[in-house]
Amino acid sequence: MKSQLYTQYKESVVPEMKTEFGYSNPMQVPKINHVVLNVGYGRHVKDKVFIENVEKTLAQISGQKPIHNKAKKSISNFKIREGMAIGASVTLRGLNMYDFLYRFVNIVLPRVRDFRGLSPKSFDAHGNYTLGLKENISFPEVQVDSNDKIHGLEITITTSANTTEEAKALLTKLGFPFRDK
Repeated sequence: MKSQLYTQYKESVVPEMKTEFGYSNPMQVPKINHVVLNVGYGRHVKDKVFIENVEKTLAQISGQKPIHNKAKKSISNFKIREGMAIGASVTLRGLNMYDFLYRFVNIVLPRVRDFRGLSPKSFDAHGNYTLGLKENISFPEVQVDSNDKIHGLEITITTSANTTEEAKALLTKLGFPFRDK
Protein backbone atom coordinates (compact mmCIF):
# COMPACT_ATOMS: atom_id res chain seq x y z
CA MET A 1 0.00 0.00 0.00
CA LYS A 2 1.32 3.43 -0.94
CA SER A 3 1.72 6.26 1.51
CA GLN A 4 -0.51 9.35 1.25
CA LEU A 5 2.52 11.58 0.93
CA TYR A 6 3.95 9.43 -1.89
CA THR A 7 0.70 9.53 -3.87
CA GLN A 8 0.54 13.31 -3.32
CA TYR A 9 4.11 13.56 -4.64
CA LYS A 10 3.36 11.51 -7.76
CA GLU A 11 -0.05 13.02 -8.58
CA SER A 12 0.34 16.71 -7.78
CA VAL A 13 3.93 17.67 -6.89
CA VAL A 14 5.64 16.18 -9.97
CA PRO A 15 3.38 17.98 -12.51
CA GLU A 16 3.60 21.28 -10.58
CA MET A 17 7.41 21.09 -10.35
CA LYS A 18 7.66 20.21 -14.07
CA THR A 19 5.80 23.35 -15.07
CA GLU A 20 7.43 25.60 -12.44
CA PHE A 21 11.04 24.68 -13.20
CA GLY A 22 10.62 23.68 -16.87
CA TYR A 23 11.69 20.04 -16.57
CA SER A 24 11.21 18.06 -19.77
CA ASN A 25 11.23 14.66 -18.07
CA PRO A 26 9.45 13.61 -14.85
CA MET A 27 12.66 11.88 -13.73
CA GLN A 28 14.33 15.31 -13.47
CA VAL A 29 11.95 16.37 -10.70
CA PRO A 30 13.72 16.30 -7.31
CA LYS A 31 12.65 13.64 -4.83
CA ILE A 32 13.39 12.76 -1.23
CA ASN A 33 16.18 10.15 -1.04
CA HIS A 34 16.23 9.39 2.68
CA VAL A 35 15.60 10.78 6.15
CA VAL A 36 18.07 10.42 9.04
CA LEU A 37 17.02 10.70 12.69
CA ASN A 38 19.98 11.40 14.98
CA VAL A 39 20.41 11.77 18.74
CA GLY A 40 23.71 12.66 20.41
CA TYR A 41 24.25 11.42 23.96
CA GLY A 42 26.08 14.57 25.07
CA ARG A 43 27.07 14.51 28.73
CA HIS A 44 25.15 11.24 29.25
CA VAL A 45 27.72 9.14 27.36
CA LYS A 46 28.35 6.87 30.35
CA ASP A 47 24.73 6.70 31.53
CA LYS A 48 23.41 3.29 30.36
CA VAL A 49 19.80 4.09 31.35
CA PHE A 50 19.80 7.25 29.21
CA ILE A 51 21.30 5.37 26.23
CA GLU A 52 18.65 2.64 26.51
CA ASN A 53 15.96 5.32 26.74
CA VAL A 54 17.26 7.01 23.55
CA GLU A 55 17.41 3.66 21.76
CA LYS A 56 13.85 2.78 22.80
CA THR A 57 12.54 6.21 21.79
CA LEU A 58 14.17 6.11 18.34
CA ALA A 59 12.81 2.61 17.77
CA GLN A 60 9.29 3.76 18.70
CA ILE A 61 9.44 6.84 16.50
CA SER A 62 10.95 5.21 13.43
CA GLY A 63 9.93 1.56 13.67
CA GLN A 64 13.56 0.51 13.15
CA LYS A 65 16.39 -0.41 15.47
CA PRO A 66 18.91 2.46 15.75
CA ILE A 67 22.63 2.06 15.22
CA HIS A 68 25.23 3.50 17.59
CA ASN A 69 27.60 6.13 16.21
CA LYS A 70 31.19 5.83 17.40
CA ALA A 71 33.72 8.62 17.97
CA LYS A 72 36.34 8.83 15.24
CA LYS A 73 38.89 10.67 17.38
CA SER A 74 39.64 11.03 21.06
CA ILE A 75 38.84 14.43 22.59
CA SER A 76 40.28 14.82 26.06
CA ASN A 77 38.32 17.96 27.00
CA PHE A 78 35.03 16.10 26.45
CA LYS A 79 36.31 12.83 27.99
CA ILE A 80 35.65 10.98 24.75
CA ARG A 81 37.84 8.12 23.55
CA GLU A 82 38.14 6.80 20.02
CA GLY A 83 35.54 4.11 19.36
CA MET A 84 33.23 5.19 22.21
CA ALA A 85 29.49 5.33 21.36
CA ILE A 86 28.48 9.00 21.25
CA GLY A 87 25.06 8.87 19.59
CA ALA A 88 22.39 6.82 17.86
CA SER A 89 20.80 7.23 14.45
CA VAL A 90 18.22 5.69 12.13
CA THR A 91 18.05 6.04 8.33
CA LEU A 92 14.58 5.80 6.79
CA ARG A 93 13.99 5.03 3.12
CA GLY A 94 11.03 4.15 0.91
CA LEU A 95 7.58 3.63 2.42
CA ASN A 96 8.81 4.06 6.03
CA MET A 97 10.31 7.43 5.07
CA TYR A 98 7.11 8.74 3.47
CA ASP A 99 4.99 7.48 6.40
CA PHE A 100 7.33 9.19 8.89
CA LEU A 101 7.31 12.49 6.97
CA TYR A 102 3.51 12.45 6.72
CA ARG A 103 3.19 11.89 10.49
CA PHE A 104 5.89 14.50 11.14
CA VAL A 105 4.22 17.26 9.12
CA ASN A 106 0.61 16.55 10.08
CA ILE A 107 0.86 15.32 13.68
CA VAL A 108 4.21 16.17 15.26
CA LEU A 109 4.82 19.75 14.07
CA PRO A 110 1.43 21.02 15.33
CA ARG A 111 2.25 19.51 18.74
CA VAL A 112 5.60 21.31 19.06
CA ARG A 113 5.51 24.00 21.72
CA ASP A 114 5.75 27.60 20.40
CA PHE A 115 5.97 26.45 16.78
CA ARG A 116 5.96 29.31 14.29
CA GLY A 117 7.10 27.48 11.16
CA LEU A 118 10.29 25.88 9.92
CA SER A 119 13.32 28.03 9.22
CA PRO A 120 14.08 28.42 5.51
CA LYS A 121 17.76 28.99 6.37
CA SER A 122 18.45 25.36 7.29
CA PHE A 123 19.10 24.17 3.73
CA ASP A 124 22.64 23.31 2.72
CA ALA A 125 24.13 23.99 -0.73
CA HIS A 126 23.07 20.56 -2.04
CA GLY A 127 19.33 20.85 -1.32
CA ASN A 128 19.26 18.93 1.97
CA TYR A 129 17.27 20.17 4.96
CA THR A 130 18.19 19.72 8.63
CA LEU A 131 16.10 20.63 11.63
CA GLY A 132 16.28 19.94 15.32
CA LEU A 133 13.64 19.34 17.96
CA LYS A 134 14.39 20.11 21.59
CA GLU A 135 11.90 17.60 22.95
CA ASN A 136 11.05 14.09 21.84
CA ILE A 137 7.66 14.16 23.57
CA SER A 138 5.95 15.88 20.62
CA PHE A 139 5.83 12.46 18.92
CA PRO A 140 2.61 10.61 19.83
CA GLU A 141 4.47 7.27 20.03
CA VAL A 142 6.50 8.45 23.00
CA GLN A 143 4.81 8.21 26.41
CA VAL A 144 5.67 11.15 28.64
CA ASP A 145 5.36 9.06 31.82
CA SER A 146 7.99 6.51 30.82
CA ASN A 147 10.68 9.08 29.96
CA ASP A 148 12.93 10.12 32.81
CA LYS A 149 15.03 12.45 30.67
CA ILE A 150 13.69 14.30 27.67
CA HIS A 151 16.20 14.53 24.83
CA GLY A 152 16.39 16.33 21.51
CA LEU A 153 16.31 14.92 18.02
CA GLU A 154 17.92 15.99 14.76
CA ILE A 155 16.17 15.23 11.48
CA THR A 156 17.98 15.47 8.14
CA ILE A 157 15.97 15.23 4.92
CA THR A 158 18.18 14.40 1.94
CA THR A 159 16.79 15.32 -1.47
CA SER A 160 18.02 14.91 -5.02
CA ALA A 161 17.54 18.64 -5.68
CA ASN A 162 20.48 20.55 -7.13
CA THR A 163 19.64 23.92 -5.62
CA THR A 164 18.10 25.26 -2.44
CA GLU A 165 15.17 26.76 -4.35
CA GLU A 166 14.22 23.38 -5.86
CA ALA A 167 14.44 21.66 -2.47
CA LYS A 168 12.36 24.33 -0.74
CA ALA A 169 9.72 24.18 -3.47
CA LEU A 170 9.58 20.37 -3.16
CA LEU A 171 9.18 20.40 0.62
CA THR A 172 6.67 23.26 0.51
CA LYS A 173 4.50 21.39 -1.99
CA LEU A 174 4.67 18.31 0.27
CA GLY A 175 3.18 20.39 3.11
CA PHE A 176 6.19 21.56 5.15
CA PRO A 177 5.23 24.86 6.84
CA PHE A 178 8.12 27.26 6.27
CA ARG A 179 8.04 30.71 7.84
CA ASP A 180 8.71 33.80 5.76
CA LYS A 181 12.13 34.70 7.18
